[in-house]
Amino acid sequence: MDIKSVTTRCCIVGGGPAGIMLGFLLARSGIPVTVLEQWPDFFRDFRGDTIHPATLELLYELNILDAFLRLPVDKTYQIGAEIGGKKITIADFSHLKVHCPYLAFIPQWDFLNFMVEQAKQYPEFNLLLQTEGVDLIKENNRYVGVIAKSQGEQFEIRAELVIGADGRHSMVREKSHLTVEALGAPMDVLWFRLSRKDSDETFSLGKIDLGRILIMINRGNYWQCGFLIRKGTFDSVQSGGLEAFQQSLLKVSPNLKDRVEELKSWDQIKLLTVTVDHLTKWYEAGLLCIGDSAHAMSPIGGVGINLAIQDAVAAANILIPAFQKNNLTEDTLRAIQDRRAFPTRWTQRIQVFLQNRIIDRVLDKSVHPGIPLPFKLLNKVPFLRRIPAYIIGIGFRPEHIKRFD
Repeated sequence: MDIKSVTTRCCIVGGGPAGIMLGFLLARSGIPVTVLEQWPDFFRDFRGDTIHPATLELLYELNILDAFLRLPVDKTYQIGAEIGGKKITIADFSHLKVHCPYLAFIPQWDFLNFMVEQAKQYPEFNLLLQTEGVDLIKENNRYVGVIAKSQGEQFEIRAELVIGADGRHSMVREKSHLTVEALGAPMDVLWFRLSRKDSDETFSLGKIDLGRILIMINRGNYWQCGFLIRKGTFDSVQSGGLEAFQQSLLKVSPNLKDRVEELKSWDQIKLLTVTVDHLTKWYEAGLLCIGDSAHAMSPIGGVGINLAIQDAVAAANILIPAFQKNNLTEDTLRAIQDRRAFPTRWTQRIQVFLQNRIIDRVLDKSVHPGIPLPFKLLNKVPFLRRIPAYIIGIGFRPEHIKRFD
C-alpha cells in the first residue's frame, strides 16, 4: 500500500483533554496542528468527567467560560466522607478565589466536543477522527513524525514536534522507549451508575466501612459510583456473582437496598485498572509526552484531567514562542517538564500516601474503621477544609493563559 504524507508543525497523538486543549491553544496562535483520535467520536462512558476550578478559570481567561456553562453542568461545592457511619466534610470549594468555586461535572465527551467546536474556529486546527497513531518516525536521532492508520490505510504525518497525549497506555511512550517509574497502587475501581433520590445526600462523598470503600459522585438524577477492590481481584469478584457484589455494596451503604438491583449485568460495571507512574524524562528530540502519557494518576481527587489540561497550557505557553521563532529545541521541551514535574510529583506523593495509609489498610480490615486524625480536624475546624479544596480544585503551580502577538 502506498503511504501518502501529511505535513504539519505539531502532531498530537490522542484526542483527550490534554491533546484537544493543546491543539486549540496552538491553532489559536496560528500554528498548524493535527490531532489524532483513534475513535469516531468521544463517546466513552466512565471516563473522568470532573472539571476543576483551575480548569474553569482557564476557560474564563480564554473568554469561553460563559459558553461552557450553558451546557448541562452539575456543580459540587463540597465533598465529604462517611467513615464507619459518621459523616464528615473534607473539602469546601466555596472559598476559593476563582470565578467558579466548585467542581463541575459534565460527561467528558460534552467537554471535548465543546473544546473542538472552539478549536474549529481556527483553520490551523485539524482533527482526524478514526485515525490511530501506530508508530513513530525517527531520522538522524530525531523524531520527525507519526505513522497513522485510518480505516485500514497507513500514511505518514510529518511534523516538527510529536506530542504524546494518548493516555496511560500511550503508543508514543511505548515506541519512544522512555523510562517509566511505577509508584504502585493497591486497588482497582469498578465504575457503575445507580439512580439518585431527592432524599439522598446532595454532595459527592466516599463511604468507608467494613473493609469496603464506595465513591458516590452526585450527577443530578443518578450517582456515578466507584467501588474499590483489591488490585487484580476483579475476576474473583466477578466469579462470586452479581448478587454477592450487590451485597458488598449494601454493607458499606445500606440505603442503596432499593437500588442495587438496577445492576442486572456485569456489562453495566466497568473496570478501571489503577496505575500511578511517571516518566523520568518526558521528551526526546522532536517528541514530548504530557498528561497521562507522562504521568498516570490515581483516581483519588479526580485530579488527572486537571493536571493534563495544566500540562497542555504550560506546554502551549512555552511552545508557541518557540514555534514562532523557529527555535524548537530539546531545551524547549526540557523547560516544559521542569515546569510541570513539581506539581506532578507532589500530587502523586499525596495520592500514594492516601493509598498506603488509608485505602490499603481499609481493604484489609472488615471492621468499622476509626476516623483518622486529619479527618477529625477537618470536621472540627471548618477553615482547614480550604486546604484539601485548594489542592484538589487548584493544585500545585496552576497555569494561566499567556497572550502572544
